[in-house]
Amino acid sequence: MDKIEGSVLRSPADVRGFADFDGPLYYAPTGFIDHADDPNTLPLAGSRRGFSALEIIRRRDGGGAESMILPLLALEGWVQNSGRVDEINDVLNRLTTKRSDFAGLDMASCHVMGIVNVTPDSFSDGGDYNTTDQAIARARALAAQGASILDIGGESTRPGAETVSEVDEIARVVPVIRALVEDGHCVSIDTRHAGVMEAAIEAGAAIINDVTGLEGDERSMEVAAASGKPVILMHMQGEPGTMQENPQYDCAVLDVYDYLLDRIESCERAGIARDRICVDPGIGFGKSLSHNLELLSRLAIFHGLGCPILLGTSRKSFIGKIDPAATPKERLGGSIASAINGWRHGVQMIRVHDVHETVQSISVTTATSLV
Repeated sequence: MDKIEGSVLRSPADVRGFADFDGPLYYAPTGFIDHADDPNTLPLAGSRRGFSALEIIRRRDGGGAESMILPLLALEGWVQNSGRVDEINDVLNRLTTKRSDFAGLDMASCHVMGIVNVTPDSFSDGGDYNTTDQAIARARALAAQGASILDIGGESTRPGAETVSEVDEIARVVPVIRALVEDGHCVSIDTRHAGVMEAAIEAGAAIINDVTGLEGDERSMEVAAASGKPVILMHMQGEPGTMQENPQYDCAVLDVYDYLLDRIESCERAGIARDRICVDPGIGFGKSLSHNLELLSRLAIFHGLGCPILLGTSRKSFIGKIDPAATPKERLGGSIASAINGWRHGVQMIRVHDVHETVQSISVTTATSLV
């Protein structure tokens, strides 16, 4: 395929050029090392993986951004020259500190979230598990294959999807959630509607997963805060019906970062502590191929938010843009490749359709990295 141009350009300026810059800077870990005990690395969000350099990014006048790579060995001198001592200390603390357990799950490991769509029209498996019994059986199978979380959704959010009433959505998901919770599984509710959140929580859901970042319903923030449950905040430009109609960004990775930071701070003001929040950059939700690839290449920047990261790339259309002949169910290779990319960037949760294959690929990659 042709080279995809991103909006972050490598700066020809030397280190001092960025040290003299008085605007906001962004910091993306890079130079990943399998063993965080290497003396020239720092641990990535408290995991065994480490990083040996920072990509320092700044916005450019007129749009886009530029960056420079700074090895950690040179960081101390740069910090002194830049005068950003407190800022860098705060950034490194967020980048390196182990996250608190999320819904009882240890965030030092990478967990697989199994997708269960109780819908007739989801982009990949719509109608495959459209009855209560089919959905429960599917979820139990995914748990047996190694899914730590079962994500239950009753409304498709694919591009062009039609909205579903709360009554219908509740009728689809609540019986499934109740059965899985009785089994002892960790269940998340995939919804953007406050009434569905309430019903799912009452049925035993442990996590609220909202593609609108708790903005899609005026009651969502209040419901999430009152529930005491952990939440997953996703970035989406626009709404499902029109989000893929020519999405535009100044710089996708920085715009998404700023949005998620704003939503985290809104949650904190509403009484949702940061250790109850997970962020999702929203691959495929209001993003072109170049936007998606830019985000995937710099996923580790989101560790700077101080929250666990969820990545959802399974069977998505950006894979089809790279391999146009592949139908959604023929995108397993691309799904696994992007999942392993997420693992290398230290993401803590990966949302997938194909649990067995993803768990196996992460297990083998992890095992080979320990040698």
